[in-house]
Amino acid sequence: MKGDIVLIQEHHKNAAKGIVAQIIDQIKAKPTRFVITVAGESGSGKSETGVAIANELKDYGIESIVLGQDDYFYLPPKSNSAKRHEDPDWLGPHAEINFAVFEQNLIDAIENKSCIEKPLVDYNANTIEPQIINLENVKVIIAEGTYTSLLKHVDIKVFILRNWLKTLEDRRKRNRGNEVNEPFTEQILATEHKIIAGHKQLADFIISDEFEVTKIK
Repeated sequence: MKGDIVLIQEHHKNAAKGIVAQIIDQIKAKPTRFVITVAGESGSGKSETGVAIANELKDYGIESIVLGQDDYFYLPPKSNSAKRHEDPDWLGPHAEINFAVFEQNLIDAIENKSCIEKPLVDYNANTIEPQIINLENVKVIIAEGTYTSLLKHVDIKVFILRNWLKTLEDRRKRNRGNEVNEPFTEQILATEHKIIAGHKQLADFIISDEFEVTKIK
């Protein structure tokens, strides 16, 4: 998403290093492109961890791209926020997010398409426009976002345990439109917490509050 802020810190790098070391052989052995998801609550470090994984893979000579769930909302950010205020049911993966397009992008990548067309959100302009991504030489697709554990065409799923109450400082650092100070936003985050409470059960790797990595499957 244009206008987003990604601040990669040492703990993101260490988590990425721990995960990649355990899956690098799987990645190399798979004849088609490999898909990783990174899920968790707002401010938990999904984007940072996704980029850190991509950087770690590059050290192994493997090219990857990061697809952010924020680009797959039906409405651009400010319009989506207004819709949430108007409609209490306009929240969650099956209401707000175009998972059909997200899933199809993954399928096209796995089927060795040379490029994909995806949406691209511009936060400041409050627009969504098409974007062509060149997949030449790309071996790994990293899909990050709150609900990406629900994506089906995935090889490895990562879940970050940090919840919305523990991510306040990180959310302040990347503050979008003063959203941290808005009580309604905090209510949304509390609801999202309940929605994804069980998603950690889908994970192959869990990243703890302290960014320690545990392999589950």
